[in-house]
Amino acid sequence: MGRRSAGSRFWLRVGIRAALAAACLALAARPWIDRPVRAQAAAPEPSRVRAGYVGDEACVACHADVVHSYHQTAHFLTSQRPSAETIPGSFAPGQNVLKTANADLHFRMEKRVVDGKTEFTETAVFGAPPATHERTEAIAFVVGSGGKGQTYLYWDDDLLFELPVSYWRNVGWVNSPGYRDGVAEFDRPIIPRCLECHATVFESLNFPENRYAATGMVLGIGCEKCHGPGRAHVEAETKQPGGAAGRSAILNPARFARERQMDLCAWCHAGQGDALAPVFSYKPGEPLEKYIRLPVPDPNAPPDVHDNQVAMLERSRCFQASGMTCLTCHNPHATQHDVAAFSRVCLSCHKPESATFARADHPVTNDCVDCHMPKLKTNLIVFNEDGKSLKPEVRSHWIRVYGGR
Repeated sequence: MGRRSAGSRFWLRVGIRAALAAACLALAARPWIDRPVRAQAAAPEPSRVRAGYVGDEACVACHADVVHSYHQTAHFLTSQRPSAETIPGSFAPGQNVLKTANADLHFRMEKRVVDGKTEFTETAVFGAPPATHERTEAIAFVVGSGGKGQTYLYWDDDLLFELPVSYWRNVGWVNSPGYRDGVAEFDRPIIPRCLECHATVFESLNFPENRYAATGMVLGIGCEKCHGPGRAHVEAETKQPGGAAGRSAILNPARFARERQMDLCAWCHAGQGDALAPVFSYKPGEPLEKYIRLPVPDPNAPPDVHDNQVAMLERSRCFQASGMTCLTCHNPHATQHDVAAFSRVCLSCHKPESATFARADHPVTNDCVDCHMPKLKTNLIVFNEDGKSLKPEVRSHWIRVYGGR
């Protein structure tokens, strides 16, 4: 359903547009079918998919416990194929409908079998029965672990776009971030930088920017995203388990210099930035500035908790007065929700006998982060729902005194 030709989709849009013109004008909103017909460009040479990858399965033989633990994390689950297990939103009748501010528009999410294959779809339904018109697209990829929420992508031939309905854990089905309530939009392209942070490998076909090879991708953040291609390591370990050749053939970010550790995390936790090299070409351990020009935060402007977490950490006195990195607090191989465990890291530097804790209003606690790294609403992910703007909370990485203490 999601792979119709651009030509047939155009004429379908024209017919529906005519039937709905009055409603669209009344809403004074951008039409849902305003994508221009694209000229078919000659296929460029595909970008080189990074060689030497063997997949996480090759790591299990020697690192089974670590791989199993890592596969429960939000990093690994940040992009997946659609299934009943990977999509937490309900497809049950009565729970699979998103109403909008437009009485003549609602969305319906369905699980169905087409040609013997199960697919999950989003349908925009215009008008009132019996004079309704529909547009249906199949979910190709799930983006987001579901811990806070998810957004869904669909194919239009070899182009990737964002679907209009997302899922937010505390609400359910919602309008996708940035999409206006009451308007069905299917035309937001998925740029390579999005996939670079939500997948291990995706082959960009360069033009237009949201054109990709439909095969060969590695979803989620796999082991090799941070440790580099593993084939040479596996081959060396097979010949001589535990030998020096095997150790030198794989990257260990824990052994990187501080700047390179921070670069690795900044790759995806420091904002979108401007690409200086082909997508997916950055290699852990190298200076990130050769590959991406990251935004420089305005020191006089309050940073957003979702935009540049690395810059927020670097603004912290804790960071500036120590040799800490992201790995000081985070174990990337495990799911971490225990604030007491984070507090133990804080107390390794901020000793209980220090003058800070001698104050009567600041006792030693097992919950440092909720006061000094609170969850704050982000202005960069905004859902419009039932006439209200909803903003999820993200933990601040600017470690400091909040609330006037």
